[in-house]
Amino acid sequence: MRATLRWAHSDLRTHRGEALFLVLATAGIVASLLLATALFGYATNPWQRVFTQSHGAHVWLHTDAAADTGRLAALDGVDSVAGPYPTASTTVSSRGSRAAVELRATPERPSVGRPPLVSGHWLNASAPNGVVLESRLARALLAEPGDTLTVPGTARELTVVGLADSAEPRYRPGEQPGLVWALPSAVPDPGGQVIGLRLTDPGDTSYIVQRAVTVLGSGAIGEVSTWQQARAEAQGDNRLLGQVLGLFGLGALVAAGLAVHGAIGTRIRGHLRDLSVLKAIGFTPGQVVRIFLLQHLAYALLGAVAAASLAEALGSRIPGRLGDAVGVWQGLPGHTVALLVVPAGAVLFIGATTGLAAWRAGRVPPVPVPRPAATSGGQLSGVARRALGVRVPPALVLGWHKAFTRRPRSLATVARLALPLLLIVVAMSAWTTIDRFHSEPERIGLPTTLSVRADTGRGEEQTRTLLERDPEVAAAYPGVETAALVPGQTATIALRGLGTDRAPYPYTLAEGRPARGADEAVAGQGLLDLLDVRVGDWVRMTVGDQPQILHIVGRSIEPENAGRVISTSLDTLRANDPGLGPTLYELRLEPGADPREVADRLATAGRGHLDVHTVTNPADGLSPLRAVVAGLIAVLALIGLIELLTAIGGTVRESERDLLALKAIGLSPRQITAITVTATGLTALAAVLAATALGLPLAHWLIDAQGRSSGIGAGIAQGPSAVLMLLLGAAAVLCAAALAAVPAARAARRRLADTLSAVA
Repeated sequence: MRATLRWAHSDLRTHRGEALFLVLATAGIVASLLLATALFGYATNPWQRVFTQSHGAHVWLHTDAAADTGRLAALDGVDSVAGPYPTASTTVSSRGSRAAVELRATPERPSVGRPPLVSGHWLNASAPNGVVLESRLARALLAEPGDTLTVPGTARELTVVGLADSAEPRYRPGEQPGLVWALPSAVPDPGGQVIGLRLTDPGDTSYIVQRAVTVLGSGAIGEVSTWQQARAEAQGDNRLLGQVLGLFGLGALVAAGLAVHGAIGTRIRGHLRDLSVLKAIGFTPGQVVRIFLLQHLAYALLGAVAAASLAEALGSRIPGRLGDAVGVWQGLPGHTVALLVVPAGAVLFIGATTGLAAWRAGRVPPVPVPRPAATSGGQLSGVARRALGVRVPPALVLGWHKAFTRRPRSLATVARLALPLLLIVVAMSAWTTIDRFHSEPERIGLPTTLSVRADTGRGEEQTRTLLERDPEVAAAYPGVETAALVPGQTATIALRGLGTDRAPYPYTLAEGRPARGADEAVAGQGLLDLLDVRVGDWVRMTVGDQPQILHIVGRSIEPENAGRVISTSLDTLRANDPGLGPTLYELRLEPGADPREVADRLATAGRGHLDVHTVTNPADGLSPLRAVVAGLIAVLALIGLIELLTAIGGTVRESERDLLALKAIGLSPRQITAITVTATGLTALAAVLAATALGLPLAHWLIDAQGRSSGIGAGIAQGPSAVLMLLLGAAAVLCAAALAAVPAARAARRRLADTLSAVA
């Protein structure tokens, strides 16, 4: 045991840099996997916690005021109900901010869908105008208990008495109204009602929705929301961040394992004589295997423990969403198990790849096998000999020969080096796609910047003239958005009519053509998947008690409502309902216009009758992904550096036997050095080409697959520019050449006696 430790200590002193790189790479990989675990927990558990604490309803049905919702409690599969509660849609204002809300008349705190209070207290008769705000709505209004809300256009005032969490679909400006609980006296003119159904089996959600619509009649249903939709919406970008971290963490783990395997294999080939000496002085094959295995397990364990300790101690202090995710994850029941299992799994994987290479070291015979006298790379090919004959520099020809003659070993080296480069290409593609969301929003389904909703008292022409009067408003598209029941009456979708036949709305199409004719529409990927239809099909939906039949002629990129959107022109919807008027206006601004300044001017000009919001960009929630991608690129670059140093060491060691022959034919030490540098550079170039050829299609496939699964749809992927790829390739090749120059020069200037000893 003492001899084993002494040999391991001597080897560590010889390869300090390699040991440091392995520790840092393992730490980066384990940190990525732990952050991915934290984000997955953060994405799922907060909503699940609220749903469980509130004894949440699995289905919420918004109906007209005359619907007999009491019959739903008798449906098979319904365990209990919440409500029905009278509702009224209105707008409230606080500290200069406005928000569309749903006032829900709640005489007492419900047992199903019971909102957990965050601050303040629940409604009571002593404050008849008191309201409880959903916490996300409260943040948008900057409201706290004790604040007063005003209802624009009226003299009414509401007092905030509490804030509460909700497991229902969250408030989204311009899309989903916020939830406000109030006493019945504060909702004098309800326009509808809402009822929540808690089911015996959540898996029967679609069937129960269908039965409820059948009992009440499709004309009585305004909107249906389910627990699956609310959960998916709450998880949102956090789940995507977790998937990115997990994917790249696992890829980096595989790359690190292969790098360790290649490093040990190269060292075994370079120290066959030392291993034979160990066998000769009494080391068993098992002891030799344990030397390599325990040594690299110690490196991996050190890196894993360091990453776990830092994640536990400092993870919650990371700025932004990552820090919040780690803080929440640390309070979850499975936190301790994950903190132990993830690092242990990484260490065991690295140990498994180490064991395969160390097993070869245990098979080295005690008596060294004489090396063949022939050149390690074999004879020169005819092309190489002709190249030398036409005075192509020997360093280039012999470097190519050295790099690619031993095909199995050369291909393995290129593959190990190409894997981290491939993942870097995928990471760069993700970064470029996020930048595209910000720089070219019109190409990912966001052609407009502001969304405006006007009070019901203002006329269409008056509102449109006011909006287009602003010098920085390029176009104002009138429109309407309403909930529609899908065929089978199992869910609701968003039916939008935007633009007119004269001024069509500029939808971003990924497939098909724009909707120009009567009854033509474009749909998002989420809707196509929900209805199991394709471009070219006709679909029927129900708005209230009126059917609407549309011909899908294109697939649009839809970042809203999980892609469950079907869009046509306002004129098409008016053909079915002549009295339909616009309820919103989408504004396209002039290039360079500041959306906030334009929004402030319009709100001032509207004198309190306009609700102006900036259109939400999905990339705003992905801002933490930039730091994540940068960190992953650094970890992958470190793994690639380890593999590069391994390849350089193997090339230098294997060139020792060629040194005498190269000197005998008259090559100078500088030329011999150039051969090794050229071989290393060409190996790196081959890895870059392979990574580019495989990484770009893989990145497009992964990003588009994520787009399809989220409902946005394929067609959002954007690869890095050619200049950026050239810079990546040049950096990899130049780095390889620079790192190979020093050891190659030292080897080329070795003394004759040292060279003979190495060849023997």
